[in-house]
Amino acid sequence: MKRVLLPLLCMLPACALFQKPPRPVHAPPEEAATVEIPLAFPTEGRQVISGTTLRAIQLAMDDFLPWDRKLPSDATPLDECLNRRESYEVVTAPASDGVVLVSIIPNPDACDIATAPILDVGATYAVDVKGWRILAVRL
Repeated sequence: MKRVLLPLLCMLPACALFQKPPRPVHAPPEEAATVEIPLAFPTEGRQVISGTTLRAIQLAMDDFLPWDRKLPSDATPLDECLNRRESYEVVTAPASDGVVLVSIIPNPDACDIATAPILDVGATYAVDVKGWRILAVRL
């Protein structure tokens, strides 16, 4: 019994290292009932993003702002804002065959940084869309 218990107790804390990304929060049924999803999207404002581009964006964003990233206790409101994915804009472009460039840049209106000089925020990624890996990063 002790032979089994000791390894089991040693492995238990290691399980905490393998965290899944958070699942999206769903609205309660009462609130969801008030939203009607149309059969066809309106043409004005519609954006079509290919699955390949979407996956490249997801890989780059997961590296740039990991889900499990923790801010220090003395983080400023600007740090907190820049730690939210919705505070960024993304530009993509095809590069060579099988490579997509993904540039993640802060939205100056999102964190009230229109006048503040922020030079060290943002990154550009070269993503291999055949092997689904990051080839290079320019910060």
